[in-house]
Amino acid sequence: MTQRSDIIIVGGGLNGPALALALAQNGHSVRVIDALPVAAREDDSFDGRGYALALASQKLLVQLGIWRDVADHSQPMNEIKVSDGGPGRVTSPFFLHFDHTEIEEGPMGYMVEDRFLRRALMSAVDAHEAITVHNDCRVVAQAADRDCISVTLDTGETFEATLLVGADGRASGTCARAGIKRSGWDYGQTALVCALEHDLPHGGIAHQHFMPAGPLAILPLPGNQSSIVWSERTARAKEIHQMDDAGFLAALRPSFGDFLGDIRLVGKRFTYPLNLTIANSFIADRMALVGDAAHGMHPIAGQGLNAGLRDVAALAEVLTEAKRRGEDIASPLVLERYQQWRRFDTATLASATDVFNRLFSNDNPLLRAGRDLGMGLVNSVPALRRNFMREAAGLTGDLPRLLQGKPI
Repeated sequence: MTQRSDIIIVGGGLNGPALALALAQNGHSVRVIDALPVAAREDDSFDGRGYALALASQKLLVQLGIWRDVADHSQPMNEIKVSDGGPGRVTSPFFLHFDHTEIEEGPMGYMVEDRFLRRALMSAVDAHEAITVHNDCRVVAQAADRDCISVTLDTGETFEATLLVGADGRASGTCARAGIKRSGWDYGQTALVCALEHDLPHGGIAHQHFMPAGPLAILPLPGNQSSIVWSERTARAKEIHQMDDAGFLAALRPSFGDFLGDIRLVGKRFTYPLNLTIANSFIADRMALVGDAAHGMHPIAGQGLNAGLRDVAALAEVLTEAKRRGEDIASPLVLERYQQWRRFDTATLASATDVFNRLFSNDNPLLRAGRDLGMGLVNSVPALRRNFMREAAGLTGDLPRLLQGKPI
């Protein structure tokens, strides 16, 4: 007989397991389908990848019971400094400076390495009796009918559920098989991602330098280390990535500066093409999308994972409340509640990141003057500064309960 669960989640990255936990802890049986083998997920060697978790996302991890396993490996982001400049050019005197002491809630967020967050989620998922995980296999077909949705794996196995959730990234097969089209465009930029060790302490300060080719984010990790997300024109990024470590650092230094003293590469180097891709619908028959499967955007504000965790919190709350009321959790009315909750917020965030990238990723003197004056204005008005800080911390808008630090 075909095995049945309440919910099947396709995707074992971060959003998928987080959603599985949020649902299982609220009475749902969950099956997770992960294309990667267990060994790839369990690798805990340092590779430099990290996430800027907004304060609201940290509250969600506390509610899921995950934060206690990553807290000792996290770095609070106490300040954020945003500047406009360019290699060989004096940095604009107009800048933004956000200090967490201006808001009551605490640090605006935390930096956590991928390896620690991934391992904590995996351990919690494996330990929960209501969650079943299938590794190293792919969904090759899905079909919805009146009462359930079924998926077929490349192993030949077939599983049924009341609801299917796609958490399988920007090239989501779940989205494509449902016939949902996507909108977006390529930015002609590639992100160079790595970690650096430096002589001087970072003080828990995150930096965002806007350069003509794209933004450079310098994000504090525990100790004298920082995570780098360096956006460059794609052709130039390819050249830089092909350099040896010494050449890479020589290319980076004019943009990075010397404020942290001497710098050295640690871990691996990665590249990610940058684009905007949004599913035209976040729902279909007995199916919903979360994370990059629903919306992939520019990393300019570091909101990719945070936006995905907002999806997780909203969908878990909608489904749990529907279950408590005795509703079919995959009915169009229930799924539409999720879409209405998340679609406007997502569209607004995607538009904002797109506009900021286009506004700042150029060397047009008129645009430079306008954006610098704008940053200076925001920085000079305390109320505006606090609004931006609360936005960065994920504390604004219609927040799901998990992001408020409350159980569903």
